[in-house]
Amino acid sequence: MPFFARFRRPLLALAGAAVLFTGAAPLPAAHAVEVGPVSKLPLPRYVSLKASRVNLRIGPGRDYPVTWLYLKEGLPVEVIQEYELWRRIRDSEGTEGWVYHSLLSGDRTSIAAPWLRGKATMIDIHNSPATDAPLVARIEPGVVAGVKTCTAGWCELKVADRDGYVRQQEIWGVYPDERFE
Repeated sequence: MPFFARFRRPLLALAGAAVLFTGAAPLPAAHAVEVGPVSKLPLPRYVSLKASRVNLRIGPGRDYPVTWLYLKEGLPVEVIQEYELWRRIRDSEGTEGWVYHSLLSGDRTSIAAPWLRGKATMIDIHNSPATDAPLVARIEPGVVAGVKTCTAGWCELKVADRDGYVRQQEIWGVYPDERFE
């Protein structure tokens, strides 16, 4: 199933990918070096979409045209700029635009290896942070999962009521070597 579907106007719909129970490098992202003038939170930073319908606009205001429509609650995005109550975001495909701040959540989520979407591969989720640990699930590239913690190159994910660990380099939505609990 394709991750992105286009409509009449360039609106974007996001569909889920499959989860099967049982190393490529992520897109580059800069580490936070400044804080937002409004939120006082780090820029850039990862957040997630709070609503199941989020308009992406070409500018920071309701008077600007909508260029994309996200239809996937919990999708991770990167906040790269702030202007008053608007946030400029970037998605895993590199698309950028402005969304109203209340449509974003501080909940951390990730997308499994979006750079491998459409390829016959799976991402392993282990029961502990080690490549030789038993598998608890295998997911397709493009699956969105909650991120609980990241430390020492591993992130603990929650996907489809299963918890497990994935190598940090196999997900988009956390920075390389980022640590949080």
